[in-house]
Amino acid sequence: MTAQTSAQQSAPLVGGPQPASHNSPAVVDQLRLPGPTPVPDMVRAAGARQMISHRGAEFHDLLRDVTQRLQGFYQTANTVLVFAASGTGGLEAAIANCFSPGDRVLALSCGHFGDRFADLAAAYGLDVVRLRFEWGQAVDPNAVRQALTDHVNVRGVLLTHNETSTGVQNPVPAIGALTREHDLLLLVDSVSGLGAADLRCDEWGVDVAVTASQKAWMTPPGLTMLSVSPRAWAAYAEARLPRYYFDFGAARKYLDNWETPATPAVSLLFQLQAALQLMDEEGRVAVFARHTAVRDHLRAGVRALGLDLLADDTVASRTVTAVKVPDARRVLAELRAQGVELAGGLGPLEGHLLRIGHMGWVTQDDTAQVLEQLGAVLAK
Repeated sequence: MTAQTSAQQSAPLVGGPQPASHNSPAVVDQLRLPGPTPVPDMVRAAGARQMISHRGAEFHDLLRDVTQRLQGFYQTANTVLVFAASGTGGLEAAIANCFSPGDRVLALSCGHFGDRFADLAAAYGLDVVRLRFEWGQAVDPNAVRQALTDHVNVRGVLLTHNETSTGVQNPVPAIGALTREHDLLLLVDSVSGLGAADLRCDEWGVDVAVTASQKAWMTPPGLTMLSVSPRAWAAYAEARLPRYYFDFGAARKYLDNWETPATPAVSLLFQLQAALQLMDEEGRVAVFARHTAVRDHLRAGVRALGLDLLADDTVASRTVTAVKVPDARRVLAELRAQGVELAGGLGPLEGHLLRIGHMGWVTQDDTAQVLEQLGAVLAK
C-alpha cells in the first residue's frame, strides 16, 4: 500500500473489531518531520481498540504476529525484542546489555545522533574512542579500519545507519565486514532507517539493531524494537553494566511465552501490527523502492528550486533530506503557517538547514506538495 491509496482486503488482525476500510482522506496538513511521521487511518483506528489481558492468549497471538513481521523487515532469524520506550531507550538497552564498565568501544559519528550514541555509552562508563567525520559526509570504512588498528582492546563499534541530522546513510555492509574481521560487536542505531531502507542484519553482521515506532513504521511514538544476534547474547552473558527494565535475558524468557516482563503498551502494539500488515501487503522490496523513488524525486525538485543539498547523492538517506536554505528559521515559520511542518538543522547547522522527512506513509505526491509550497515561500 502506498500512502494515499487503498490497500487490498487482507486477513483480519488479531482480535477485536476491524476498521471498515483502509481508505484514507487526502492529506491537507503536511507533517514532514524526521519523526514522528503521519499515521494511516487504519493504524489510528487500531489504537482505539479495547484493552486485552497482556497475559492471555489474544495478547500472545498479537506479540507473536508483530515479532515475526518485524523479523521480516529486519531480515533476521535472530531474536527481536519490543520495549515500551523511545528509540533512545533502545540504544540504552543495547549498551547496558552488551558491555561492562570500562569496556572500550569505537563510536563512529558524522552528525548529531552519532555523537549522541557515543555520549550514551560514555554515560554508562565505557571507554569511548570517538571517530568523527564531517557533517554531511558518510563514515569512511578506510578510516575505521585504521582506527581499529590504532586502538587495541576495542570490544564493539557503534554506528548510526541513517544520520537524521544530516540526511546521510552510512555503509553498514562495509563496517559489518570490518567488525567481523576483528571479532567485534556491531551495534547499529537504525531508528530512522529500518522499515524504509535495506538493513540485512544477518547478512551484514549486525549484532544489535535499534529502531522506533514513530519513524518508518507509521505508528505513534512509544515503542522501541531491537534485534539481538547470537554474538550479542554471548556478550550479554558476560556484561556487567546495570540493567533491570531493559534486561534482554528477562525479555527473552517472557518472549518464549509471547509475553513481556512488564506491562506492555498494548494499544501501540495493536497499531504497530496494523502498520506492519500494510507494509507486508506492499512488500518489503516495494517499500524500500518507494522510499528510494520518493527521495530521488524530492532531491531533483530541491535542485530545481535552485537550492543545494547537504549530502551527496551517493550517500543520501532514504528517509531524510537536508537542504541548505538561507534564513532557514524564517522559511520554517512561513511553511508552518501554511500547514507544512519541517525540521531545522541541529548543532552547528541550526539556522542553515531544512530537514524534510519522507519515511513511512509517504508518496511522491506528498513531497510534490512540499516542494510547491517551499517554492512559493522562497519566491516571497
